[in-house]
Amino acid sequence: MIITRSPLRISLGGGGTDLPSYYERYEGFLIAAAIDKYVYVSVMRPFTEGIFLKYSRMENVKNVKDIEHPIIREALAMQELKTPQIEITTLADIPSGTGLGSSGSFTAALIRALYAHRKKHILSADLAEMACHIEIDRLGQPVGKQDQYIAAYGGLTAFTFHRDGAVTSEPLKIPIETVFNLEDSLLLFFTGFSRSAGEILKDQDWRSRENDSEMLENLHFIKDLGYRSRDALERGDLDRFGELMDEHWRRKKKRSSGMSNTRIDDWYSIAMKNGAIGGKLVGAGGGGFLMFLARDAVKLRGAMREAGLDEVRFRFDYEGTKVLLS
Repeated sequence: MIITRSPLRISLGGGGTDLPSYYERYEGFLIAAAIDKYVYVSVMRPFTEGIFLKYSRMENVKNVKDIEHPIIREALAMQELKTPQIEITTLADIPSGTGLGSSGSFTAALIRALYAHRKKHILSADLAEMACHIEIDRLGQPVGKQDQYIAAYGGLTAFTFHRDGAVTSEPLKIPIETVFNLEDSLLLFFTGFSRSAGEILKDQDWRSRENDSEMLENLHFIKDLGYRSRDALERGDLDRFGELMDEHWRRKKKRSSGMSNTRIDDWYSIAMKNGAIGGKLVGAGGGGFLMFLARDAVKLRGAMREAGLDEVRFRFDYEGTKVLLS
C-alpha cells in the first residue's frame, strides 16, 4: 500500500494573479503558505481486476474512461494502465469547498501516490506542473496554479507565473522569530459556508480575457500588494502585513458581488474591533475560512467564539506532498 499526504494552503498575498488569463499577458505573483492540514491518498493493488475508488462516494468500474471522478479519471488516463487493477482511497482533514486549495492538494497527492505505486519518483516542479495540466488543460477548470505548486513545495513560498507558463518558486526570506510570531498571530475561523470557487473564478477568468479594465486594474493592484506583503514579511513587520491583508480584502471584494455577504461582513467588522489588524476570506471567496492577523489573539478568539465561529489552529508545513508509506 502507498499512502501520500499533501498540505492545504493559505494565501498570503497576490492571489488571483495565478490564472492563465492574467499571467499569460501580465505575469503573476503571489505568496502562499502550506499548513499542517492535509489531504491523504492511498493506492493499493486489490485481489481482483478493476478500479475501486473510495472518496465521498464509491466507484467500481472496469475501464478508466468510465470513472466519474474527473481528476482520478484524468490522472489514471495519463498512467496508461493496460490492465487496471487498482484501489484508490482519499481522506482529508478539512472538507473541500472551504478555500484552502483542497482540489490542487488532492491532485498532487494522487499523482505522487500513482508514481510511488509504479516505483517511480517525480520532482516537485514536475508534480506541480502535472497537477496543473490535469486541472487546467485536460479538465478546463478556471483555476490558477497556486494550489498545486504550494502543495507540491510546501513552506512559505513566493511564486512568479511567467507569460510562457513557466513558474519560478522562491522561499520567503523570513527571520525564524518572525515565522513563529506569524504562526501565533494568524487565526483561521470557519464561516460555515462551503462553496465551489468555480463561478467566481469563471467570472474573473472571462472578464480578464475580455480585457475588462476594472478587473485587470484590480488584479494589477493585488499583484503589487503581493510584492508589498512579501517585503513586509521579510522585514519582520507583521503590523504592516496585517494592514495589507485588510487592504487586500477591501479590494478583493470589488471583484465580484458573490465575494462576501452580510454575515461575513459582520464577522469581519467584529474581528477588526476585537484585536485583528487585518484579514480576508481565504481562497476565491464566497465562504470557507476567514483568516485574521491578530494583535491580540486572546481577545480575537473570544470575540469570534461568541459570534459562533469555530477556529482551526494550524502550523506551517515545510515538506510539501510526500509519501508516508510505501
